[in-house]
Amino acid sequence: MRDDLDVPRTLVSFHAHPDDEAIQTGGTIARASAEGHRVVLVFATRGENGEVDDGFLGDGETLGERRVAETEAAASVLGASRVAFLGYTDSGMAGTPENDVDGSFWQADTEEAAGRLAAILREEDAEVLTVYDDHGGYDHPDHIQVHRVGIRAAEIADTPRVYEATMNRDEIKRFMVELSDDAESGSVAREELGDPEELTMGMPAEVITTSVDVSEYVDTKRKALTEHRSQVDEASFFLSMSEEHFRLVFRTEWFIRRGAPAGTDEDWIFPTS
Repeated sequence: MRDDLDVPRTLVSFHAHPDDEAIQTGGTIARASAEGHRVVLVFATRGENGEVDDGFLGDGETLGERRVAETEAAASVLGASRVAFLGYTDSGMAGTPENDVDGSFWQADTEEAAGRLAAILREEDAEVLTVYDDHGGYDHPDHIQVHRVGIRAAEIADTPRVYEATMNRDEIKRFMVELSDDAESGSVAREELGDPEELTMGMPAEVITTSVDVSEYVDTKRKALTEHRSQVDEASFFLSMSEEHFRLVFRTEWFIRRGAPAGTDEDWIFPTS
């Protein structure tokens, strides 16, 4: 690890599919870039099995090709310097036939896939790698595989700081309760919210080590999301929010730093002292 804390460093942010980078870590990426650090985005797949409206793609254009182009545009918005793909195909949601297809990320040999990512980590001399938590946030097969492959790649490349991007489950529960309280006004159907106590998405606040304030970069995060037009349109959960509501919900991004001492409570992914 470098001793000079003022020199630019390199962040490699590893994701399953295009658009995940903006949703999960867009604010952190934008902040790191704005502070002068090099950001490299790595994707396991091109998101070939995403849903797309009829007639959206051009003649002869595949969804994978479109999503790569969207990713390049979003990366430019976020300030990323490089975009790389590991070459696997989208495994689809849990329990779907795509999980069993040869060449899918879910079927990839962990050691082989980790070797591909480790080569990038070494080439970039990465100081920080972001992956996902151990259940991928919400049990998506490719997201779980990002965790497994990313952790192993960091071991191979001897990457010093590894952060598991997650969601603050307690914050989501609080948000659900607030929305439920608003249901009386008819703004949301109470039955659509579900029971907050049954929520399994994300991780409890007590295991989160790092809360990154990205309030200055929320608008950049939202703009990056709009570049993923094949998957995130104006009617989506994310973009149907008002800009004010979006800023409120996405002003913080949460991580678990692997190997951090118990009780760690930090506010940034690079060493500051």
